[in-house]
Amino acid sequence: MADDLAATQGELEAAIAAAPDLRALDAVRVGALGKSGTVTALLKGLGAVPPEERKARGAAVNAVKQALEGALDARKAVLEREALEARLRAERLDVSLPARTAPPAGAEAGAIHPIARTVEELTAIFGTMGFTVAEGPDIESDWYNFSALNIPGHHPARQDQDTFYLPPAHGDGFETVLRTHTSPVQIRTMLEGEPPIRVIVPGRTYRADHDATHSPMFHQVEGLVIGRDITLGHLKGCLIDFLRAFFGIAELPVRFRSSYFPFTEPSMEVDIGWDRKTGELGKGSDWLEILGSGMVHPKVLANAGVDPKVWQGFAFGMGIERITMLKHGIADLRPFYESDVRWLRHYGAPVLSPFTLHDAG
Repeated sequence: MADDLAATQGELEAAIAAAPDLRALDAVRVGALGKSGTVTALLKGLGAVPPEERKARGAAVNAVKQALEGALDARKAVLEREALEARLRAERLDVSLPARTAPPAGAEAGAIHPIARTVEELTAIFGTMGFTVAEGPDIESDWYNFSALNIPGHHPARQDQDTFYLPPAHGDGFETVLRTHTSPVQIRTMLEGEPPIRVIVPGRTYRADHDATHSPMFHQVEGLVIGRDITLGHLKGCLIDFLRAFFGIAELPVRFRSSYFPFTEPSMEVDIGWDRKTGELGKGSDWLEILGSGMVHPKVLANAGVDPKVWQGFAFGMGIERITMLKHGIADLRPFYESDVRWLRHYGAPVLSPFTLHDAG
């Protein structure tokens, strides 16, 4: 009787080892240990074995059962590991591929956004005049954004910059705001460093306004020069040279017109010549307002810790979208932020073509 158990065990172990997958292995398990399985039948047949042999026979059958269960578990582990490895091979992603140096076949190359390109141009042109780039936070305190720039709470100029106010920061009671202009960086620059100062400040600004020529978020560039002997002549020469270089018109007409800004005194609007009928810059007898400027107000200097009896300077500011629209003949501001690839390919600059002063003509 021991021989028949050994033969049965050998056959079943061979079937287990030969099972090619988990489904086949489960079929072998059911055939051996299921309700109608071979080993189950042997256990049920113990009642027909003579009493004196039943105990030894039962122990032998249970030993076969335990051996088969161990073989099934071992084979199942092997098959599960093989199935997982096969799945991993089928789903493998090669993340070590090198970056493409050129677009895939049929794809079109990208382009530098016109706003980013204009910032490059501003930085290059003013950089040749000795300006460096300064930056500041988008979220400003009321003091930096208004009060330090000679715009107190009751000032009507705040109505022109209706904007997005935020809860006081850190519970200190000071109101915060999404900055309405880049001018707060003037104050930060003067507080953080000693004159002489010569910086430009390109960056995002925010106002509650939206139409074909206004956006709730837009970009400005601010300029600040502080020195001992700075005059209106320096301001005019700086801006005339910039405008002619940026628009690539050597004899671009530039006009300075008296105006009012709380943070400069005297203040001037700057206009450039253009033809109202054709929209051509530098032609015709019409004038187009392009930016604001002026000599830094003594109160602003004092608020920033600079002695107005020793130092003086000028400041100017302009909308980056506005000068970009004029330069490229773009009539509507909204497509700047609509992520239309066709528009970007038309107005964008080549990716590998950085701006140089040769491009300014």
